[in-house]
Amino acid sequence: MSYIGRSPQIGAYSKLDAITTDGSASYTMQLNSGNFVPESVNHLIVSVNGVIQAPTDSFTVSGSTITFASSLSVSDTIDFIMALGNVLDIGVPSDATISTAKIQDSAVTNAKLQNSSITLNGSAVSLGGSATVGGANTPSFFAWVDTDQSISGGSNTKVQFDGELYDSDNCYDNTSTYRFTPTEAGKYFLFAQVYFAISSTGSEGSIRIYKNGTSGLQYFARSTYVGGPATQTANIQGIVDANGTSDYFEIYIECSSSTLKDDTNQYRNWFGGYKIIGA
Repeated sequence: MSYIGRSPQIGAYSKLDAITTDGSASYTMQLNSGNFVPESVNHLIVSVNGVIQAPTDSFTVSGSTITFASSLSVSDTIDFIMALGNVLDIGVPSDATISTAKIQDSAVTNAKLQNSSITLNGSAVSLGGSATVGGANTPSFFAWVDTDQSISGGSNTKVQFDGELYDSDNCYDNTSTYRFTPTEAGKYFLFAQVYFAISSTGSEGSIRIYKNGTSGLQYFARSTYVGGPATQTANIQGIVDANGTSDYFEIYIECSSSTLKDDTNQYRNWFGGYKIIGA
């Protein structure tokens, strides 16, 4: 059979702040210097001059005010006032006692979150702001060869990707250095493709990702020469680290004498990248 009647009251047991008598009958009850309102007069144990007082008969309560049946002289002593079982007041939980299941869904609001940066799985997250957990995939860019570029055979040549489809943070220079210099530290996914001619049997062409002017990731493409130049597409991709300040990346190729064509509508020669995780 289910319980009938008012649910039992549960809660904290608190000894209220000391009260000094001044000859009056009414006094304000406080807990930790803040006004205290008990559940009812019957939730108080009051001792005056060593005698426990009877609720209602010896004192009454209205809000945070306790009024005794007769005025207390300055020589009277309120020994203590104990407040018992305030509804839904469980006091301060012990350390490591609140489980996930005890927190109501949607109970934790933005007002309860500190507006500062924290670390979540190694990524910086700003609470109270608009940052995406894990960080947005920017800076990002995509560029292509918009103007014909001659490639001399037998030497590494930097590809001048002088056209841009997008550049989220203005980190790619398509006018002079043709390099990607990300302004945020992290790991980046870079990818590139070149379309060039190989003019002798068994010769190779290569495409490389340079970091800070030094050859790093590279890919070799081999094509067979049959009575004339053989066109070859070389692709490269990889994950690189960037410090967000001075690190930069460029694309170099080495092949037989060739020309990278203006292919705005075909996008045969391109270079792009984006951040995949913050520092």
